[in-house]
Amino acid sequence: MKFKIHNYFKRIFLLIPLLILIVYSSLFAGGAASRFSDEPIPLQLEGFPERPKPIIEIGQNPFLGNGPIDPGFETMTGAIWQPVFIVYGDYRTAVQTFDNGSGSNSEWVNNLNVFGNLYLTPTERILVGFTPLLEEGTFSGYDFEKDEYVNGFNESVQTLFFEGDFGEIFPLLDLQDFKHFDYGFSVGRQQLVFQNGIMINDTIDAIGITRSSLFAAGSNASRVTALFGFNEVHRDNNVRDRNAKLFALLTSADYNVWSYDLDIGYVDASIDTGGDGFYAGLSGTRRFGHINTTLSINSSIALDNESTAISDGTLFFGRFSLTPPYTHDLLYFNAFWGVDEYSSLARAPTAGGPLGQTGILFASVGLGNYGAALGNRADRAVGAAIGYQKIFNDRKSQVIFEFGARSDTDGSDGAATAIGTRFQHAFDQHMILVIDAFGGYRQRVDETFGLRTELRFKF
Repeated sequence: MKFKIHNYFKRIFLLIPLLILIVYSSLFAGGAASRFSDEPIPLQLEGFPERPKPIIEIGQNPFLGNGPIDPGFETMTGAIWQPVFIVYGDYRTAVQTFDNGSGSNSEWVNNLNVFGNLYLTPTERILVGFTPLLEEGTFSGYDFEKDEYVNGFNESVQTLFFEGDFGEIFPLLDLQDFKHFDYGFSVGRQQLVFQNGIMINDTIDAIGITRSSLFAAGSNASRVTALFGFNEVHRDNNVRDRNAKLFALLTSADYNVWSYDLDIGYVDASIDTGGDGFYAGLSGTRRFGHINTTLSINSSIALDNESTAISDGTLFFGRFSLTPPYTHDLLYFNAFWGVDEYSSLARAPTAGGPLGQTGILFASVGLGNYGAALGNRADRAVGAAIGYQKIFNDRKSQVIFEFGARSDTDGSDGAATAIGTRFQHAFDQHMILVIDAFGGYRQRVDETFGLRTELRFKF
C-alpha cells in the first residue's frame, strides 16, 4: 500500500511543472502565441558567412542557394536533368627553403588547379580539370639555388571523367525500384585515394563500377568497387609507367563497432619498367571511449624482379586521436612499422611516399621540392609522431605542434628526430596563409631544417 501511495504522489509531482506552464500560457501568453506562426520567416543568416559564389555559374539554381528548384527537363531514358555548370579551383604560391643535411634548395613555386563541374543531377556529373603550372612534378616558379626560372607549363587535361548511377540514368527500366539497378560508375581520368592514401594515391585513366547499400557478411552497410586503370598509372617511385594496367577490388563495410576497408590490387607491367605486382590492404576504424582509432596493414609482392617501382614489404600503421574536453582541438599519436620495402600500387608525382598520414613531419606538402622533415618512405623503418592542433580566433586560425622520430630496422643507423609547427589563418572566404617550419637531427647527417610561407587562394 505504501508503494502505491508513493507512486501516486510521484506522478502528481511530475505533473506540477506542466500545469504551471499551461496556466502561464493561458494567462500571460494569450494562448494563440504558443502555436507556430502562419507567417513565413526568412532564413536566419546572422553569424553565417555569405554564400560562396563560383567565378562562373550557369544554371537556374545557384550553388548552395535557396528558393524554388528548377524543374529541369526529362531525357529519353526518363531521367530528370537539372544542369548547373560551375567553375572553381585554387591557386597556391609559396617561398620555401629546405635542407635535409646533405643538400638544400630554395625556391618560389606556384600551382593552379581549375575545374569545370557540370552537374546534371545530384548523382550525375562531368568534371574537367587543368593544372597549367605543373608538369609531372615540375612546378612553375624560380629556383634561387640555380638562379633560373622553372617552366612547368602544361596544357593537357589533368582531370576528365563522368560519374553517375545506372538506375538513376535509366529509371524506366525499374519504375518501382525493385530490381536493384543502383550501380554507380565512373569513367575517365580521376583522382583515386584508397587505404588512406597508403595503397593508392594517384590520378589515373580508369573505369570503376560500384555497388553500395549492401549488407554483405552481416554488415550494417557495405560497398564493393571493381576498378580497371588503363593509363596514367604512376608506380611507387612516383614515375609514370605508360604500359602499366591496374586491376583492383575495393570493399568497405560498417559494423556496430568497427568499420573495415579491404582492398586488393594487381598491376600488369613490363619487366623493363618494374614488372607485375600484387597488393593487399586491410584497415579498421572505431572509437574506444573518446579515442578515435584506425589500424591498418598493407602488403606488396613483386611478381617479377624487385625494383624501385615494386618490391616486397608490409607496412603496419596505427592512428590515435582525441578532442580534449571543452575544446575544438585535436591531440594525436600516429605510429608505423615498415617490414622490408613496402611499395604502393599507384602514387602520383606530388604524393611522396606512403607515410604522409603520420603527421606534418612525414607528409609531402605537394608543392615544389620542399621535402618531408623525416621522409615519407617506409623501407625497413619504425617511427611515430605526436602532435597537438590548437583551434582559435573563432576557428579562423589554427596551429600544430608536432614531435616525430624514426629509425631504420636494418642496423644502418638512420635514426632521425624533428620538431615542427604549422600555422594557418583564413582571410575572408577565399585566402589562407600557411607557415611551416621544422628543425631536426639526422644521424650521420647532422642538422636539418625547413621554412616555408604559402598563400592559398580558393575560388
